[in-house]
Amino acid sequence: MTSSRSLQRPEGRIAYDLAGGPTGPLVVCLPGMGELRSSYRHLVPLLVARGYRVACLDLRGHGDSDATFGSYDDEALATDAVALVEELGGPAYLIGNSMGAGAAVIAAAERPELVLGLALIGPFARNPAGGRLATLLFRLALVKPWGPAAFMSYYPKWVPGTRPEGYDEHRDLVAANLRRPGHWRAFVHTTRTSHAPAEARVGDVTAPAIVVMGADDVDWKDPAAEARWLGEALGAEVVMAPGVGHYPQLQVPAVVADAVDRLARSTPRA
Repeated sequence: MTSSRSLQRPEGRIAYDLAGGPTGPLVVCLPGMGELRSSYRHLVPLLVARGYRVACLDLRGHGDSDATFGSYDDEALATDAVALVEELGGPAYLIGNSMGAGAAVIAAAERPELVLGLALIGPFARNPAGGRLATLLFRLALVKPWGPAAFMSYYPKWVPGTRPEGYDEHRDLVAANLRRPGHWRAFVHTTRTSHAPAEARVGDVTAPAIVVMGADDVDWKDPAAEARWLGEALGAEVVMAPGVGHYPQLQVPAVVADAVDRLARSTPRA
């Protein structure tokens, strides 16, 4: 059974879904920039069937979360993740996709007693190479009125090859999210996130971790090299998913569920 709830934060509400029984190990899922908590819709049933209690939140200014916040970066998301773990009576495993992975790293470094382990999928735990010009061009592409269309034209590149069931409907929800009051402004602020704070805290993480990277993730010139860097930095297992893009939880949810199981087996408290 899944219930939709909200977490009150100092500047607004964070929406989240909670599924599974009351006694299983807690898993908290953090989406990526521009995505919705429903990006975990194929993974959650697999985890619940394996006995986990699973919470998936919407980022600030995304989905059903408020767009009333002053910050929308990795560090802000990390505080929301920590607050949700505390609300649900953690500790918890954190699953972070894209910028959600950077936030998970920060949360684990800041509050190690609340984080049992990290599953980092399609992770942004540092800024990609490209320099200021690439960043400027990216931001210019997101200026209205063509900004939402530019983003949605790029969106399919994150899900190459075989697309998951319900892809078209989910893509339409992502586009509709950008039209909600205040959400485009919040999204633009989110795109200005620097992942340097996450990179600075990687060495402070003591929790076990696993990295799942799509071999065809277009956000990285060499996805395998990026996954290898993060895996070595965290002493983590690295799983490369052939034919998969930026959202392994959508394209290969069973691979991610298996990774979470291996993480849980490495954690006595689970």
